[in-house]
Amino acid sequence: MITTDLNLVKKALIEGELVAIPTETVYGLAANAFKATCVDKIFELKQRPANNPLIVHIPSLEFLSQVACEIPEIAKRLATAFWPGPLTLVLKKQVVIPDRVTAGRDTVGIRIPKHPLALKLLQQLDFPLAAPSANPFSAISPTTAVHVHNAFQDKLKFILDGGPCERGLESTIIGFENDQAVLYRHGAISLEAIEEVVGKIPVKNNNEENPEAPGMLSKHYAPKTPILLSKEIAKEVKNHSSKKLGLLLFKDSQGLDKLHQVKVLSLKGDLKEAAKKLYTSLHQLDQLDLDLILTEYFPENDLGRTINDRLKRAVKK
Repeated sequence: MITTDLNLVKKALIEGELVAIPTETVYGLAANAFKATCVDKIFELKQRPANNPLIVHIPSLEFLSQVACEIPEIAKRLATAFWPGPLTLVLKKQVVIPDRVTAGRDTVGIRIPKHPLALKLLQQLDFPLAAPSANPFSAISPTTAVHVHNAFQDKLKFILDGGPCERGLESTIIGFENDQAVLYRHGAISLEAIEEVVGKIPVKNNNEENPEAPGMLSKHYAPKTPILLSKEIAKEVKNHSSKKLGLLLFKDSQGLDKLHQVKVLSLKGDLKEAAKKLYTSLHQLDQLDLDLILTEYFPENDLGRTINDRLKRAVKK
């Protein structure tokens, strides 16, 4: 059931149930992060691989010491700069965090969401929430309550409706190796913004066997409709002229909207706007019974880098 009643959702979480909650990034499938039996329900409903760790959401910086220890100074600088917000920090975990949350690792991803309803809910609970995206594993992430409902129907008792997600992309994930910040997942905070705070950092965002963080597996964020990423959209349209096509484009329909279903993410060429609309547009195209979705590469800077990362993973077979 989609609801705006915070008390209903709070009661369900306290009773050990699974709910969906809004964040500024995407909607999350939330459960008590301190109880492995509750966390098990997340993996079961999402059909998520056991080696893919979860992110723990906390209400405040003061709460951090309850879930993490040995916090490096560079992590504190990033937290001060970006929390609440779409930044996840992978830190040494406290023993109270079950191994199920961390896929057996001794580190845990943590963030403070920047959504008023999510924060209000967290502030009323005495436990943090484990909350990956509220969608089946490898599917397109949800940015509205309706997306969540369409994915799970009556398998979820409550979906807390907080409106469309402000950012529309998952959090950026930063880990720490040998006192050096490392980017594990491109996200809603650009690499450039992170490097303004901590200087140049390496990118290590692929790990199929033993991922340090979510979003590192090669196939992810994928619609049911086959998707092709190309630098020459017009050429690919001709190559697939016999098919029912959907086109996902950055700022210009390129005159192709007369014959095909076209989603232009930002007419003014704003990468932040494009990022916000990415998943919603993919959901819309995926419901049109198309043969193929064609999409172009975005500028390889700022949030364009994150969009390209998501599209490349969506294309993987």
